[in-house]
Amino acid sequence: MDTQVEKQQEHKREHVHFIGIGGYGMSAIARVMLDMGCHVTGSDVARKELTDKLQQKGARVFIGHQAENITGADLVIYSTDIPQENVELMAAKEQAIPLIHRSKMLARLLNEKKGIAVAGAHGKTTTSSMIALVMEKAEIDPTYIIGGEIMDIGSNAKAGRGEFVVAEADESDGTFLEYFPYIAVVTNIEPDHLENYDGDFENLKKAYRQFLSQVKENGAAVVCIDDQYVTEMISEKKENVSFVTYAINKEADYTASNIEPGDRTISFDVFHHGKLLGRMKLSVPGLHNVYNALATTAVCMQAGLTFEQIAEAIILFRGAKRRFQVIGEVNDILVVDDYAHHPTEIEATLEAARSTNRRIIAIFQPQRYTRTFFLLDAFSQAFGDADEVIIVDIYSPANDPEIEGVSAARLVERIRENSNPNAAYIPTKEKVVERLKQAVKPGDLVLTMGAGDIWKVAEQLVKHLKEA
Repeated sequence: MDTQVEKQQEHKREHVHFIGIGGYGMSAIARVMLDMGCHVTGSDVARKELTDKLQQKGARVFIGHQAENITGADLVIYSTDIPQENVELMAAKEQAIPLIHRSKMLARLLNEKKGIAVAGAHGKTTTSSMIALVMEKAEIDPTYIIGGEIMDIGSNAKAGRGEFVVAEADESDGTFLEYFPYIAVVTNIEPDHLENYDGDFENLKKAYRQFLSQVKENGAAVVCIDDQYVTEMISEKKENVSFVTYAINKEADYTASNIEPGDRTISFDVFHHGKLLGRMKLSVPGLHNVYNALATTAVCMQAGLTFEQIAEAIILFRGAKRRFQVIGEVNDILVVDDYAHHPTEIEATLEAARSTNRRIIAIFQPQRYTRTFFLLDAFSQAFGDADEVIIVDIYSPANDPEIEGVSAARLVERIRENSNPNAAYIPTKEKVVERLKQAVKPGDLVLTMGAGDIWKVAEQLVKHLKEA
């Protein structure tokens, strides 16, 4: 009996309960545990598309948190967002049911096989999705656990029988240090989530150094050396880490040139050690996706695939959900939604939007008072590529209280000063939809951005346009 079958039979005996099962990260692990034969239950505050999909796969999902939801569980999994006073968390402690943080459960899955852990301030979801899709199309049957749904596959997770496990490594709360991958990827490093690093960027960089040092023997660290902070780190090379570099603006192991953007596409030549491997075309726009594709190429070639296999599969990649996702196109009005919630991501998304040669109406929902406070100046400079900018009120969880002087209205003032005079503050999503109904015209690109629920504006606008 092979090890994979043994593990699946072992897991069949487990009843695993997830507190907050509807989140992308939690639902992905739940999906994999279902595939492995576990009895899976979970709870969340509301029904979601992801909870419905889990129920269709055989999970039992409770709406609302109640102590009795954990009855019979052998293991309870929770995430950083779950407060310590959560009734299910407290009940598990009282009943001495083992409690595991989401990251530790993911680490169990990733560390026992050839893990590919993708870290970085931006590009984690898209890069890990690209790698998973390429490996899936190459029929090496990976396990993957992604923080966003892969559009071409229609899922964010799967337990494969192959030797590779592809997952995002989340630096936001330091939990990526649980992983000891075969291949570690670092796309870029920026001063975000500093509230979890004592407000000190040096602490965040120190965590990345440790992450890279945890690569398994005979593994590799795939890193982008167009990023200055990544470059600093590889200058401190450790003997046990083999670095594979990629870049567009510097000499590296993998590079891209002759880059040609199109309408929602981009194509380029890929070189390895200066030798042309061939031309690659993506069905998603933007220079940031060229970087994501270079990382994917480096990883997949390390895993034994040929460039031809990679190029043939990657053109089928049409994005992860909420990553430049086309919500609809009605009467030549294109409506797109993107998860961009950081200044660099906003700039990259707007640059990709600009390649469509349309008038861009950008609607942004800031997330978290702490992030807006730390990055107010950078946010204010990020909207230069939009023709019109609308900012709605800050979307923030209960554990991120208001900060005096930090508001969406203040952000609009700074945007007008620093990057775009055509910026307006419209507090609610409902009022934004009403404004767009009057303002949009053929040839426009309406782009919603943010990590909260701003996607509802895009969906409501498309519904209105179709009815009209």
